[in-house]
Amino acid sequence: AVSGSTSIPQRREPTPEEFVAMQRSPEFQELRKTFRGFTFPVSVAFFLWFLVFVVVATLMPDAMATPFLGLNVGLWLGLAQFFTTFLITWIYVKWANKNLEPRAARIREEMEG
Repeated sequence: AVSGSTSIPQRREPTPEEFVAMQRSPEFQELRKTFRGFTFPVSVAFFLWFLVFVVVATLMPDAMATPFLGLNVGLWLGLAQFFTTFLITWIYVKWANKNLEPRAARIREEMEG
């Protein structure tokens, strides 16, 4: 053993019954509702944006080949796909840190002590 080392406190392992009880609790249901309230609409919006990109690329290749600001429209839209993916991720992380993490931490603390 190394002298002067600090021990890491052991967390209590919740029982399966405690997990089920927590899943049914209003606190957990509110956390889930908050999570879904953000992720479902944003996921649908992004999927539709991607679908539009694929459909336009498939059905309108001439429009995608149109030059625009040194590149063609298709490349700009492809780059926009990457940009929106990173933007959504950044927004989600900021939002989750503010709206989900404090609630999840309270639940975790309650469950594990």
